[in-house]
Amino acid sequence: MEENENVVGLLSDIKGLLSHTKKVMNVEDLATYTGLSKSKIYKLTQLKLIPMGNNPHIRQKFFEKDTIDNWLLGEPDVSDETLEHQFNQQLLKNRKR
Repeated sequence: MEENENVVGLLSDIKGLLSHTKKVMNVEDLATYTGLSKSKIYKLTQLKLIPMGNNPHIRQKFFEKDTIDNWLLGEPDVSDETLEHQFNQQLLKNRKR
């Protein structure tokens, strides 16, 4: 029984490692890869502060791993306070239209 649990654990670890080799990630993959919460990723996409695919025929958000790596290394400010401020600014701008 313990051996089966060890095998399952190893397979889970391998699955996690393989997910980091994907060229294109969805929100779930990106959250796992970066450690950002899904809600923070959605805020970043709403504010257009994170690089993502722009295929108008696909509703789901996709992110290219290499582009995300470069973005992360650029030290973006993704603190909750900064995102809330920018999100609120965008809401105010949209209301004025």
